[in-house]
Amino acid sequence: MAYFMYVSLQDDDKVVVLEMDPNTGRLERKTEAPIGGASSALAISPDRQTLYIGHRNSNELSSHRINQTTGELTQVGKISVDAAPTYLAPDRRGKYMLSAYYQGGRVGVHSIGDDGALIAPSVEWIETDNGAHAIQSDPSNRYVFVPHIARIQDNVMQPPGDVYGPNVIYQFRFDEDTGKLTPNSPLQLPMEQFLGPRHYTFHPTQNMVYFSNEQGCSVSAYALGDAGTLSAVQTVSTLPEGFSGRNTCSQIQVSGNGQFLYVPNRGHNSIAGFSVDAANGQLRPIGQVATEAVPSAFSLDPQDKFVYAAGSETGNLASYEINGSTGELTPMQTYAVGARPMGVLITSLGG
Repeated sequence: MAYFMYVSLQDDDKVVVLEMDPNTGRLERKTEAPIGGASSALAISPDRQTLYIGHRNSNELSSHRINQTTGELTQVGKISVDAAPTYLAPDRRGKYMLSAYYQGGRVGVHSIGDDGALIAPSVEWIETDNGAHAIQSDPSNRYVFVPHIARIQDNVMQPPGDVYGPNVIYQFRFDEDTGKLTPNSPLQLPMEQFLGPRHYTFHPTQNMVYFSNEQGCSVSAYALGDAGTLSAVQTVSTLPEGFSGRNTCSQIQVSGNGQFLYVPNRGHNSIAGFSVDAANGQLRPIGQVATEAVPSAFSLDPQDKFVYAAGSETGNLASYEINGSTGELTPMQTYAVGARPMGVLITSLGG
């Protein structure tokens, strides 16, 4: 079994392919694929056979077959969409692709063909609101959430007429047979604070969902109920006490064993770590580690041994080893990858 990393370079119009040593975490640059239209969001099929790329400037979604030995990409399809794609995620069965459109204020669902390519037209193309930043199906494949951030200036919310997004989480039911989305009740979960929910991740064994809050510089934990709706449990800062500079949070990921959770800070330029209580899923901060400037994309490896964070301002990728007992990160190597890395995806192939 081999481990490969894909890094999308929005300003270089390409995706870089690196092989990861599963024992040391070291990376070796193997090849690159020219991808026009400002490659950004990345997603992979559940069978790890197909990589999907969102093109922010050309308003397209492309599908690429993955060579299971070399990690090389071969395009098998490309479709146009009516807005710039921000986030992509296949449903749990790999039958449909879910997509969110931050500036377009929409979410979409496209069928996936037998060859892995996306099919147009969309099954769903639903208007939500400005600031739609992510979309995924839950582990049961029955529910979907769409966080919406809000526009701010100098960490202060704009007057109501200038708010870019509603600062809510949309809640949908998802039909895994038809790809249809229907509003859950309630459709919108408003934030009690000015948080700006951005991305989210599901705990692997508990009914808990964790959201990174872009403007709130925090993580919120929610209990996922039987009806597929969220209930707020906890909000914890990603910043060290006393920090007063400008900052926003980006992505979020929980380890596959459910023990640790990580969120990058853009401004403080760090990765915040948390341990996860095995009994109730609540979070305890374990500190921050410095990283590359403006870490917009990062990922854990499939073994929960390493973390890789890309600095969209520096074009470098920083690597860290995870302490399996405490979750603390120890810096390792830094790699130059290219201009404005906006997606980092790691997968095992050939197994």
